[in-house]
Amino acid sequence: QYPGFAFFFRYLHKITGTTTMKILITGACGMVGSHMIDMYYAQGERDIVGTFYKPTTDMHDIHGKASLIECDVRYYQRLHDIISDLQPDKIFHLAAQSYPTVSWHRPQETMDTNVNGTINVFEAIKSVRKTNKNYDPVVIVACSSAEYGASLTPENTPVKETAALLPLHPYGVSKVGQDLLSFQYYQNDKIRCIRARIFNTTGPRKTNDVVADFTHRAVDIERKKIAVLKVGNLKTKRAITDVRDLVNALMLLSDKGTWGDVYNISGNKVYEINEIVPIIENYMGIHLATEVDPKLLRPTDEPIIYGDSSKLKNDTGWEQQYPLEQTIKDMIDYIRNKS
Repeated sequence: QYPGFAFFFRYLHKITGTTTMKILITGACGMVGSHMIDMYYAQGERDIVGTFYKPTTDMHDIHGKASLIECDVRYYQRLHDIISDLQPDKIFHLAAQSYPTVSWHRPQETMDTNVNGTINVFEAIKSVRKTNKNYDPVVIVACSSAEYGASLTPENTPVKETAALLPLHPYGVSKVGQDLLSFQYYQNDKIRCIRARIFNTTGPRKTNDVVADFTHRAVDIERKKIAVLKVGNLKTKRAITDVRDLVNALMLLSDKGTWGDVYNISGNKVYEINEIVPIIENYMGIHLATEVDPKLLRPTDEPIIYGDSSKLKNDTGWEQQYPLEQTIKDMIDYIRNKS
């Protein structure tokens, strides 16, 4: 049980005379969750609780900005106790096994975390409603462009939300399950959820995507730790969004999105992966020799990932603010300062 949170929030509201929004972020110590904590904290929100399990970012980056609880979302009771005690106004369900490459090696863990973890969030809300029939949180579920899979062809992009869901790896399949479960909990239980199909996103604190890998290795080359930038398939094309733009989109959806609906969150500009290298070279002022590493090639790889975000823009007014050049600059600066 977590009685301390409920007591603290009631005490805070009593002495300040304010009614603030209670926010729960699962996966709060991943890249997206940590930036969301930064943004909400900057806006003056103080009732922020985040869960984490095997964090992928430095937790010191968000120290003092949120109450953090270790919680593996695969286990229902612990997650139930957190939601029951806090009864948040908004839940951003970001916790996931989020790497397609890992899903080939650990498909069971991927399904368990992404599918059962989502079920556990919604079932906890249903349980709270047994004693508080007025409990009606907004739930933003982080889904993925990986759900589209084989639908992501050059002639079919930018892909719309109505495209067929044809995932090409276990991670994509798990995200389809998460997506459709969220829809049915809205339909059957009237839980105010929104499904956000997130396209390629990167930024400071990111690990294990192509831009993060390139920028980390480039800094190692700058420091003469390695000599060559090892790469995978440089011919694939991706629309890339800065994490801060993504977080802004998720926050806007929680205020202005249509309950039960699904939204693409995609960058406006498509880059062939080989275009990323000269952006890094230009900022760092160095030449990067490249070498293809067979271990970085996937069994299947979408030739292009690019979504139509017009529904998101029409409903919320969202626009991208960060060009890729700025994102890469901030990532390199972050890596330099951290290591």
